[in-house]
Amino acid sequence: MTDPILHDLWNRYTCKSYDPTRKVPEEKLQILYEALRLTPSSINSQPWKFIVISSDKAKRRLYDTFTEPYHFNRQYVLDSTVTILFAHNPKYRLENYEEVVKKMIEDGRIPPEKKERALQSFRFARMHTDESGFNGHWTKAQLYIALGNAYHTLARLGIDSTALEGIDVERVEAEFKEELGGFACHVALCIGYHQATDYNAKLPKSRLEHDSIFIHL
Repeated sequence: MTDPILHDLWNRYTCKSYDPTRKVPEEKLQILYEALRLTPSSINSQPWKFIVISSDKAKRRLYDTFTEPYHFNRQYVLDSTVTILFAHNPKYRLENYEEVVKKMIEDGRIPPEKKERALQSFRFARMHTDESGFNGHWTKAQLYIALGNAYHTLARLGIDSTALEGIDVERVEAEFKEELGGFACHVALCIGYHQATDYNAKLPKSRLEHDSIFIHL
């Protein structure tokens, strides 16, 4: 595989055993964090929050939230360099979007006099909002764009990762209630380097053939 992008994607895999003695350099983590910040989202809503678990104390807090049947995932938290809690706003409101529009004005993306026109884009969020104000299914979909972006970025950086939907959502949200600030967390991402004994690193990648998933018109 000569293309560097495809080479990196062919070589990425889900890490099953992290080397706790090998840490991801801070400069590479900063690249990942900036890539997450640059993730695209519908109407540029950015309805997310990323809680970086790196200290031993924070790792132990997350470790202790794991219960059956997810307990087998907890060791990843201790052995990886960092684990990121991917959180989304389940009740994304107009005032949240106003903060985004304010930042777009500060960045010169839109002129101040077009603020009200820009806010009209919030109608696309309203389309996914029920009578109680819940639109978590929509904001969660945006969050998974960020997760995919993280996968690709880490592959290009040669860093291993493991996405964990196998978490006890209620316990995680209770333990990190203050940090989440009302956001919901249904997935986490462990980041680090695999051990030489990681069986999954040696297995060939398996994907459906092009013709079975693509329809060219």
